[in-house]
Amino acid sequence: MLKIEHLTKKYGETKAVDDLSLHIAPGEIYGFIGHNGAGKTTTLKSVVGILKFDEGEITVDGVSVKENPVEAKKKIAYIPDNPDLYEFMTGIKYLNFIADIFGVGAEERQERIHKYADAFELTGDLAQHINAYSHGMKQKLAIISALIHEPKLLIMDEPFVGLDPKAAHTLKEIMREMCSEGRAIFFSTHVLEVAEKLCDKVAIIKDGKLLRSGTMEEVKGDNSLEGVFLDLEDEK
Repeated sequence: MLKIEHLTKKYGETKAVDDLSLHIAPGEIYGFIGHNGAGKTTTLKSVVGILKFDEGEITVDGVSVKENPVEAKKKIAYIPDNPDLYEFMTGIKYLNFIADIFGVGAEERQERIHKYADAFELTGDLAQHINAYSHGMKQKLAIISALIHEPKLLIMDEPFVGLDPKAAHTLKEIMREMCSEGRAIFFSTHVLEVAEKLCDKVAIIKDGKLLRSGTMEEVKGDNSLEGVFLDLEDEK
């Protein structure tokens, strides 16, 4: 579903991402772990076409992000760590706006908005303007907007930050449902306990370089994911 091949992204002389290669198959939940500044967000923004990269290739469901960005973006949904929403809109107008962009029909959008707004307990707030929403409500709205066009690949940067425990549980259930349908998820997180329980595979990055990747069992062995991460972080 997602192939990152020898991705390199530079800021001046600094390599924020250095020759990174990852493959994420349909049906996989793939966690992306690293300290602040490790290159996680740069990688995710390169995948979704926000950042141009210097070397390498990224394909989504066989479509090149570099050569055919619009077609690639049709297959993706992206939830950044701090979503920027059009706060002058009401919640429902924003969701319909996103549905219009992706060409979602009236019946499908109504069904999906109803499903996900109920799941995140946001239905009663959709008539309000977004500028009246709390941070958690904005995060829920961003998640719902990302799900409306049923993306083949969901990219999320720290998706559980700002969510209450019930909403976090709901998101995890939706993630599992998506992958049972053959779609894929690639997300960064600092919540290692969540990653360990939720992910099929995980990659650990440090200073732009991939340190370790594979199934959760391959990466952590008899240790915990937190223990492996801290050990790798301490290595020079």
